[in-house]
Amino acid sequence: MRGTMSIRRRLTLLLLAGAAALSLIGWLLVRDVVERAAQETQDGILGAATRAVADEMRGGVEGVEIDIPFMAFSILGAAGEDRIFYRVTVGGETVTGYGDLPLPDDAATLAPRFLSTPFRGEAVRVAVIDRTLLAGGRSVPVRVALAQGNRSRDALAARLSNRAAVVGFGFFLMAAALAVLTARSVTRPVRHLADSVARRGPDDLRPVDRPVPTELAPLVAALNGFMARLDAGADRTETFIAEAAHHIRTPLSALRARAEIALRGADEATRAHLRDILRLTDGTARTAGQLLDHAAVVHRSDQRGGSAEIDLARLADDVVRAARPLAELRDIRLTLDVPGPVILHGDRVPLEAALRNLIDNAVKYSPDESEVHVTLRPGATLTVEDRGRGLSDPPEALMRRFARGANAGDVLGTGLGLSIVETAAAALGGTLTLTPRDGGGTCATLSLPS
Repeated sequence: MRGTMSIRRRLTLLLLAGAAALSLIGWLLVRDVVERAAQETQDGILGAATRAVADEMRGGVEGVEIDIPFMAFSILGAAGEDRIFYRVTVGGETVTGYGDLPLPDDAATLAPRFLSTPFRGEAVRVAVIDRTLLAGGRSVPVRVALAQGNRSRDALAARLSNRAAVVGFGFFLMAAALAVLTARSVTRPVRHLADSVARRGPDDLRPVDRPVPTELAPLVAALNGFMARLDAGADRTETFIAEAAHHIRTPLSALRARAEIALRGADEATRAHLRDILRLTDGTARTAGQLLDHAAVVHRSDQRGGSAEIDLARLADDVVRAARPLAELRDIRLTLDVPGPVILHGDRVPLEAALRNLIDNAVKYSPDESEVHVTLRPGATLTVEDRGRGLSDPPEALMRRFARGANAGDVLGTGLGLSIVETAAAALGGTLTLTPRDGGGTCATLSLPS
């Protein structure tokens, strides 16, 4: 399944992205306000200085008297150390100042007008005021222009913008911390719910009754419904396996019993047919038993059946006793050597199926009048040794489902015996090992955790 980003990480990233966007927007807004305020401040000072110069001009009989007050330059000097330029025109002619200082082309007004323009290698702000004076018996238009460099204004705006950036970065850090805390707080109930389910045993399918936020209630309801269906399905499967075993083994046992009874009073030709029926019945019963054992072991392995205290020595003795009648039909001597009680904890169903199939496999492939020896050693290690046909294929190949050795074609079987043992051993935390036996035959070792 393709991996996806966790909810907490996604929520954290979304909150961080929102905080970063808000911080950036806030900084841009503050910078715009700061630049506007710095410009308005400069315009106010520059306009006041220009008005002071214009107010000092007088008209007379001989012409216009121009007296540029020192106060006007003091006002501009107090606002910064930028260069100051001025220009005064009377009747359109420059009478003092910088004759190339740019002037606006719009109509004259009494209020200051402002112009931003480059002048002599730097950006300046120009303020212009127009007056009309009576000089020499006629009205004369007078224009006063003062200009100041923008360096001090830009430096002030930069300082304020930098401070705003520091504040915005601090806001982002605080928002980032809050985002992480918020993401953890929001996902904490989900994590607690997952932990409570993960701590359960594999066979614990009880409904989840942990209190959860309202938003998680549908998830918990769906989870409880799923576990209820899973529990019901597991019960139905186990019931089916048990009923199938009963309904298959009972008729086969009855058929075998009737065939044995008929064998006693039959003539020689009929007896041969009845013996074939008995062999086929035994093979069918063994095949059905292995199929049912395999289904039970796989089911119990998936469900991790309940753990209980088991005396492996007594269980091995019961399985060997049950297998002896079949071994004696072929004069096979089946022996068991146990040191005493060997106690372990596990699921009895797959363990019993493993022992039964391990011993049945050894008996089935052993020649008549041979011996199968079962040894239980301390440490929960069971060894089954036979003088059968040996290993014709690698052990891992023989443990696969429905796999049979190249030398077993003439023996009725399903290829499930060793697969059942290996699956049961894995479910119990143990291992199955197959090795050739000195002198011919096979040695199967089932090692289980004690």
